Amino acid sequence: MLEIGADAPEFELPDQHGEPRSLSEFAGQRVVVYFYPRADTPGCTTEACSFRDAYEEFEDRDVAVVGISDDPVEDLAGFAEKHDLPITLLSDESGEVADAYDSYGEKNMFGNTFDGVFRNTYVVDESGQIAAVYEGVDPEGHAEELLAELSDDGAQ
Repeated sequence: MLEIGADAPEFELPDQHGEPRSLSEFAGQRVVVYFYPRADTPGCTTEACSFRDAYEEFEDRDVAVVGISDDPVEDLAGFAEKHDLPITLLSDESGEVADAYDSYGEKNMFGNTFDGVFRNTYVVDESGQIAAVYEGVDPEGHAEELLAELSDDGAQ
């Protein structure tokens, strides 16, 4: 995992609309960068919908929310539309950005081994540094957990 205080790796990835988005566009703002394994699966839907339901609270605190998976843009578009997600979803099909954030690697499921995205979250501060790290996130209540730890004055 990246260390608190380290510079957050820069990225540019297509969003659910196919538009390029980068971390630098959020300069001067806190950003929740969360990695999730697969769009429209139960855990990922629970997590995304919790961010949707708390979206206004994140906005009120000037905190952007960005979800990253290795799904193609078309899958992200369908996921966002189906669940009315206002958050930015980014397609990292190669896994390079997830890897830069120590959130990509070998996984085992049902006896199969494959490379995939780990469910990790980072909070990036206004200056582009890692302010908080959450490894192996439980999708249930994660947005609420983050809100409880993000105070209005920018402190963790």
